[in-house]
Amino acid sequence: MFDSTSPSPPGFESPPGGGELLPALPALAPLLPGGGLRRGAAVSVEGDTGLLLALAAGAASDGAWAAAVGLPDLGLVAAAGYGLDLGRLLLVDDPGPHWPEVVSALAGAVGLILLRPGGPVAPQLATRLTAVLRRGGCALLVAGAWPGAGLRLSVRSGRWFGLGEGYGQLRGRQVEVAAQGRGAANRTRTARLWLPDEHGAARPVEAAEAAVAGPVRGSLAAV
Repeated sequence: MFDSTSPSPPGFESPPGGGELLPALPALAPLLPGGGLRRGAAVSVEGDTGLLLALAAGAASDGAWAAAVGLPDLGLVAAAGYGLDLGRLLLVDDPGPHWPEVVSALAGAVGLILLRPGGPVAPQLATRLTAVLRRGGCALLVAGAWPGAGLRLSVRSGRWFGLGEGYGQLRGRQVEVAAQGRGAANRTRTARLWLPDEHGAARPVEAAEAAVAGPVRGSLAAV
């Protein structure tokens, strides 16, 4: 578990202070206001770990450290496939009821936090933690609901490719992602993506691929 009193890992530095936005992978940028994740803001990611990891990979691509809190089953191989640097990822698998204190301690040291809260989050707690994130210039990706989240993303439907009738190997998943929030993000934006594609990365579904695949159906969370 992360200990806020312990020395920082070798090469660890505070999140870069320049710019209000953390970058996003090109496939996801059209879904985000300004094309990136806003520092000091919380984004709710409903029901899909693959989408959470793809968002994190883009945001951490500028060299900032990231931390995953309360996600003991996080797929590290999948995270690396999307481009997340595992050498700059702190893991706090089981913070228990102390997860708010862990988030507060990390907010001033890393540029991005991935979080699964240990239960429903009271609006007052969310407001307090958002203020801490804002002071630290840290973005928060929440696996689940978050009161007052500036943006909510979800996978509406998905379909895996590569399996025949009981045989074969999964080679990719096409999904429809929706994003909705407040202010500039009030209008729902959607995109059809490979999440992941055959190389484990995120990329848009091309028109020719969509025509061959047909409608995207079903809902499967990535690992």
